[in-house]
Amino acid sequence: MTACAPGSSARPSNIAPEVPYTQRVLARSGEGAPVYRIPALTMTKAGSVLASYDARPSGNDLPSHIAVMLRRSTDGGRTFAPPITVLADTAPFGFGDPSFVVDRVTGRIFLFYAAGVRQGFFGAHAGVGETDPEVLHADYSYSDDDGRSWRHRRITAQIKDSVWGGLFASSGEGIQLRHGPHAGRLIQQYAIRYKGANWAASAYSDDHGEHWRMGQLVGPGSDENKVVELADGTVMLNIRAKPMRRTALSHDGGATWSLPRDEPLLPDPGNNGSIIRVAPDAATTDARAHWLLFSNTESTTARVNLTVKLSCDDGRTWPVRRTIEAGPSAYSTLTPLGNGRFGLLYEGGDYATITLALFDERWLGAGCR
Repeated sequence: MTACAPGSSARPSNIAPEVPYTQRVLARSGEGAPVYRIPALTMTKAGSVLASYDARPSGNDLPSHIAVMLRRSTDGGRTFAPPITVLADTAPFGFGDPSFVVDRVTGRIFLFYAAGVRQGFFGAHAGVGETDPEVLHADYSYSDDDGRSWRHRRITAQIKDSVWGGLFASSGEGIQLRHGPHAGRLIQQYAIRYKGANWAASAYSDDHGEHWRMGQLVGPGSDENKVVELADGTVMLNIRAKPMRRTALSHDGGATWSLPRDEPLLPDPGNNGSIIRVAPDAATTDARAHWLLFSNTESTTARVNLTVKLSCDDGRTWPVRRTIEAGPSAYSTLTPLGNGRFGLLYEGGDYATITLALFDERWLGAGCR
């Protein structure tokens, strides 16, 4: 297999000091907006750390007058510039559930989200009319200047089948494939409402985001979901489900999938989690190419006990676990920061904060051998 040219994952010179663990609150509900929810996190090709989230007038999902916010750090997450609004409009327009995808070849940053006027996920109508207020739309913003400014685009008609109801980008972060025949492919996960059930699917682009198409539906019984590229180029789908996560495999870059199976080692209360490669650019012959990190609220009944787990064997086992927050916590998203460091952006407390945890492999304790 051949690697694409996504740029080195080496630690940039401006990364935060290498302490094993630190955290900071990036947004606190009631300060600037009544509620902040739905974290998204990435590191750009230039080495900046970007954090995005919803600013909400209440705890409600779309349709609601939600704005997509962003904070940017140029020192590896040590400090952040004040928040900026990526996209907002007058009521009743709303935009929510952000997810980053970074093209490591061009440097373009994509920030996907749903756009609603009158309907949310469960009430959205079939159809793909670009101005239809009854349709929940697939939008993204993109930046070519490392997250300083953003332009906006609607791709509903490209990726949505006209018979589907609601769809929204699964919040957090998508991926770019590094290896194999689809190297360079951009992949953003979606949750889709069809025939009264929820499904998962991958929206993907092979031309750096100019055109997008949707892969095969996975389900029913799926919800928010994430993908990770395994050492052999297989793409693994990890699905929010109760009382345990579910996974499926794709051997064609997210176009088609195996039947999903339960993952007893990953209990889940029905909450959005995250899964990433520890070393995304590791050669396929490197043992580190098989190491994965996973985060979720490790409970079958409640959104509590936010936990990070390490797998040394592409997710077959998870021998290492550390608790981030034992009490109430919710959505989380991981991203690699290079040089054995990671960021975890999560909803802390009872949706009280958007908090960033920075940690390294030392903090995980026992590692892979």
